Amino acid sequence: MTNGVQKQSGNRPVWIVKIGSALLTGDGEGLDRDAICDWVRQMAYLQEQGINTVLVSSGAVAAGMQRMGWTQRPHALYQLQAAAAIGQMGLVQLYESAFQKYGLHTAQILLTHEDLSNRNRYLNARSTLREVLKLNVVPVVNENDSVAIDEIRFGDNDSLAAMVANLLEAERLVILTDQDGLFDADPRHDDKAQLIPEARAGDTSLLSLAGGSGRYGRGGMLTKVQAAERAARSGADTYIVSGRSKDVLIRLYEGKPAGTHLVAASGRVAARKQWLAGHMQTAGELVIDDGAVKVLQGAGRSLLPVGVTEVRGRFARGELVRCIDVRGKEIARGLVNYDYREAAQIIGAPSERIESILGYVDEPEIIHRDNMVVL
Repeated sequence: MTNGVQKQSGNRPVWIVKIGSALLTGDGEGLDRDAICDWVRQMAYLQEQGINTVLVSSGAVAAGMQRMGWTQRPHALYQLQAAAAIGQMGLVQLYESAFQKYGLHTAQILLTHEDLSNRNRYLNARSTLREVLKLNVVPVVNENDSVAIDEIRFGDNDSLAAMVANLLEAERLVILTDQDGLFDADPRHDDKAQLIPEARAGDTSLLSLAGGSGRYGRGGMLTKVQAAERAARSGADTYIVSGRSKDVLIRLYEGKPAGTHLVAASGRVAARKQWLAGHMQTAGELVIDDGAVKVLQGAGRSLLPVGVTEVRGRFARGELVRCIDVRGKEIARGLVNYDYREAAQIIGAPSERIESILGYVDEPEIIHRDNMVVL
């Protein structure tokens, strides 16, 4: 599929592929190596077709339970954390060896809820994931179960997968499960249950159709429906499909129907612009010169330090600021990569001088075009 050369692959569409515990562990019988290798084959195919894939993997706790011979999921948090630490090693080894068959490397990304609720950690996680994707490396994301202290956590990683979709403004969230999709009744108990092929993400009527959690994971269909609603906030469609269905990821890429398609109300770009433009409160202002105005309005490019003439207000990294011209007209607004102190030091300077001025460089631009809306 690939010749083993790690190509730069920025600005490609992103798919988040989430695999649940029941699938990964063969309903608790231990890691299903054949199935995992087959999903990896399909993801490698997507990479070759120009899709950046991010794998959100459950199964660390379940794999640890299997290694230790436990038949019941423990309730004590310290036991769950121990099982996760033990199981994570097997998962990482398996994914790395499976992807290497197709000339692809993996990067382990362990996150906690705090990482995605704290502004600076959120931005750092996004920057890391984006850089990994640029290198044509497949991120393998899991919750950092061994240090997470809140008992709720992400819910079998369905919520985590949706948050990663938001983080990267993914095009699709694909949830591989042991069911064929979302049904109008529980197919395990009702022979007349019908698959719902398509619905709108966020439709509250779907919540009543979702069941409880499985034995080896923490999420049932309810968490998947809720994840679809969250993913739709950044414009991502969600597909809930059977991971046991042959070549399901390839068939989705080819546009063939599979499982349940939960459609975002607005597209990715529209959702992002609506979110940015709709925020009434801004933390500060950047005064930009006429050259920067022309670049933002005409070419839709990022705002570089060299085009900024003045910093107003006290804002933190990641906060929303207004970009105004020298006459005070608002041209754009966006999320800044530097706080007000840092920004004040680098304005007017070319991006290659940021490191020499600050002693480090977070990003070459003050506001990336993906985090900006031109008004």
